[in-house]
Amino acid sequence: LDAIGRLHRMSGLPVLVKGVLRADDARACVAAGAAGVIVSNHGGRQLDRAVAPADALPAVVAAVGGEVPVLVDGGVRTGTDVLVALALGARAVLLGRPVVWSLALGGAAGVTALLDSYRTQLSTAMALAGCARVTDIGPDLLHGGA
Repeated sequence: LDAIGRLHRMSGLPVLVKGVLRADDARACVAAGAAGVIVSNHGGRQLDRAVAPADALPAVVAAVGGEVPVLVDGGVRTGTDVLVALALGARAVLLGRPVVWSLALGGAAGVTALLDSYRTQLSTAMALAGCARVTDIGPDLLHGGA
């Protein structure tokens, strides 16, 4: 945790901590000066049976209480996945492998097509869910207002 403050002092840049899957770790990162946390299990490659980011996201969001943004990485393959991540409290999603695959297969045009696809899918999912704006997305979409 000391590295968070040290990296910030050395670089002058905000430090986001990736790989946060527990509420107590999220609180510790914020207390140590993190400018944000990224909920990620690194594609599940580091620990077999690691908790899925979507399952960890609500507790992490609750733990930071809006003090810093919470982003999510992993398991985001469609625009509907983006909608779910936002409904669970993520401020944004990160895309890794899909972008790399698109770049490898289609170059810059492939990445543009991928991002256009996400945008279209998210817009469709929002319309079907009755959300005119991203700010309309909330947990009630997943839990019926519970």
